[in-house]
Amino acid sequence: MNKNSWFFFTCLLILSMQVNSQTKEKKKDELKLPNVIYIYADDMGWGELGCYGQTKIATPNIDRMAVEGMRFTDHYTSTPVCAPARCMLMTGKHGGHTYIHGNYELGGFPDQLEGGQMPLPEGTFTIAKLMQNAGYATAAIGKWGLGMNDNTGNPLKQGFDYFYGYLDQKQAHNYYPTHLWENDHWDTLNNPVIDVHRKLDTATATDKDFDYFKGKDYAVTKMTEKALAFIDKNKKKPFFLYLPYTIPHVSLQAPDEWIQKYIGKFEEHPYYGQNGYAATKYPLSTYAAMISYLDAQIGIIMEKIKKSGLDNNTIILFSSDNGASFNGGVDRFFFNSNGGLRGAKMDLFEGGIREPFIARWPGKIPEGTTSHLVSVQFDIMATLAELTHQSVSNTDGISLLPVLTGNGNLQKKHDYLYFEYPEKGGQLAIRLGDWKGVKLDVRHHPEKKWMLFNLKSDLNETEDIADKHPELIKQFEIIVKKEHQQAHIKDWEFVHPKFPVNNINE
Repeated sequence: MNKNSWFFFTCLLILSMQVNSQTKEKKKDELKLPNVIYIYADDMGWGELGCYGQTKIATPNIDRMAVEGMRFTDHYTSTPVCAPARCMLMTGKHGGHTYIHGNYELGGFPDQLEGGQMPLPEGTFTIAKLMQNAGYATAAIGKWGLGMNDNTGNPLKQGFDYFYGYLDQKQAHNYYPTHLWENDHWDTLNNPVIDVHRKLDTATATDKDFDYFKGKDYAVTKMTEKALAFIDKNKKKPFFLYLPYTIPHVSLQAPDEWIQKYIGKFEEHPYYGQNGYAATKYPLSTYAAMISYLDAQIGIIMEKIKKSGLDNNTIILFSSDNGASFNGGVDRFFFNSNGGLRGAKMDLFEGGIREPFIARWPGKIPEGTTSHLVSVQFDIMATLAELTHQSVSNTDGISLLPVLTGNGNLQKKHDYLYFEYPEKGGQLAIRLGDWKGVKLDVRHHPEKKWMLFNLKSDLNETEDIADKHPELIKQFEIIVKKEHQQAHIKDWEFVHPKFPVNNINE
């Protein structure tokens, strides 16, 4: 073999070894279970992000998530308020099958009366337990709302290795609390005792009175710090990080430097606490600042994942528990928070339940894509089960993994989505293709008629066409009879046995 041939052979050998090595590394990466981060905003409307049409509030990091991943247009929460939405997300159940149907409050607002909400029962199968079964380290950092440290709802008993944040939703009304919980112990914060439901006198209130609602340790900042520490600790093995941040749920409280970014951009007047929650001199600026601050935290998390070399093996999901609020100084009409949709938090109209949903996973989820798949948060359990090569049967959801990974032709679809919500008079809703049925005040008037809307032509639910489609109303009643199970407490039961269906045989 001459010198040139030997040189050529050596180059081929080196190139072959490099290709072999790269192929092995690629196969090794494909076998890795991906990290999962599920970020859950609180009371964020469908239209409060730039990528969903918001023009007054800056959300560059979440918008970048959409550009680098997939944005869903027809994604729903399971119900329009905090605790039951979280329960259904955790357990993969819809409103007719869930254990927790509403915000069943225990205890009171002061620290010494902290009692939380109705706890998840012992033996509940949650997405955290699903992920533990697959070998994941698991953490919940943010607002829990499904039980306290001393009962069966303790997140450490529900599949999480680590918890940090608010156990009690009532405590979460204050962004400067005296404490947060770390696992089952208090983490004392450098904040005074603040009664966030104290009203100010509109005639005499001074800047000092507004300053009463400020502290030093902002709860959301602490949550991000703990999230970063969890990622650091577990970056060499698969982890599941559930991040239910409390923003933009009232009270309206944000770090001053973030409020300053918006002061002067809006014509606004002080909010004195007349509709509950903390007073603030700049309610519009504060609300915008809170959402931008949440966006900044998500940017910090994304940057941490990149710097840790985990970007290509981490799926980040973002959504919210229900539509925008209507009290505490929030002006959802000014910000077009629900994107023009009818209703808000506590409503089964689209404004109460249609939510932003963004998914990012470099190299796996196609960049800059939009999905119109009708999906719902109780789908997350089935999705994570398929992602981690497990099977689950006791869920109302379907896996969204095919559409997420660009295999929409393999994606199953819901025959319909079923919603029931016992508060605000009792409400039912069903989405069947482009059709949406809504029934109100069911608790007091179970005989009340359904409303019917065609979401394809009437997304804002303005024209009730129920009289034109009696065959659909009969279908809705059959679905209710099939999907509703008796609630375990009387407060949540509203589909009366004497009115199981309305004339389905006529």
